[in-house]
This record gives sequence, C-alpha cells and structure tokens, in this order.
Amino acid sequence: MKVLNLRCANGHGFEGWFASDDEFMDQNGRGLVECPLCADHVVTRMPSAPRLNLSGAREPSAPAAAPPAEAAAVDLQARWLGAVRQLLERTEDVGARFPEEARKIHYGEVPHRGIRGQATPDEREALRDEGIEVMALPVPDAFKGTIQ
Repeated sequence: MKVLNLRCANGHGFEGWFASDDEFMDQNGRGLVECPLCADHVVTRMPSAPRLNLSGAREPSAPAAAPPAEAAAVDLQARWLGAVRQLLERTEDVGARFPEEARKIHYGEVPHRGIRGQATPDEREALRDEGIEVMALPVPDAFKGTIQ
C-alpha cells in the first residue's frame, strides 16, 4: 500500500492510499480521486520522501515538526471536515425536494427542522428572494453515503 501526498487545484493537501503508483494514475485519470474538502477532481501528487525500514537502524529520531503555516492548514482542514460531518449528522437529506421543503418550513406548513439537499443556483436565488436563507456547501462524495 502506498500513501501519497496529494493536493487539489484549490491548494488543499491530503493523503491518498493506493495499491501502486499505477493505481493512483488510473483512478486519477478516470476522475475517481477527489479532494475531501472541496470535492475537486483536479488532483496532483506532491513530492514525498519514501519511508525505509532498515534492519539494525538506529533509534528513530523525533519527527520534524510541521511548519506553523502547514500545521495551521491541517488543523483548519480537520475542523472544516468535522463541521461538515456534524452538519450532515444533524440535518435531514431531502434531496431534490430541497426548495419545496425549505418553503414549507419557512411558511409554517411543516414543523421547523434542519434540512439539506440540492438546488440549482436559480432555485437558491428564488429562495433568497423569498427571505429564505440558504447556503451552498460542496460535500465530498465520501460523506454522501453512510457517515462513519
């Protein structure tokens, strides 16, 4: 198993686990690799040093600390993923019925509850015109199935 350092076109860094370099190239070429933060499919492999296990090697030295900016970026990514996970756990997925359900809630036709789903840009604008607050949030495909 190879652990690769990857980066999307938006600059988000993440790890990917693949059976081989060829497997990464194949999956990436077919658009199957995506950023866990923004769901971007334009993913590149970043340079990384191989890890070698040598018999009789010295006592491992302490790993070098990540540069402060990199550590802050990793922390921010982890917090964002945690927030998305909480949002998904606390809302009902109404799918393409989102605009209809949002209106029913807004006009008091059904009890208030947190919902999420899909809406086109025009549908979101129409909801905003009616005074219904909506926000587009790209959800990585990995979160769209069962949340673990």
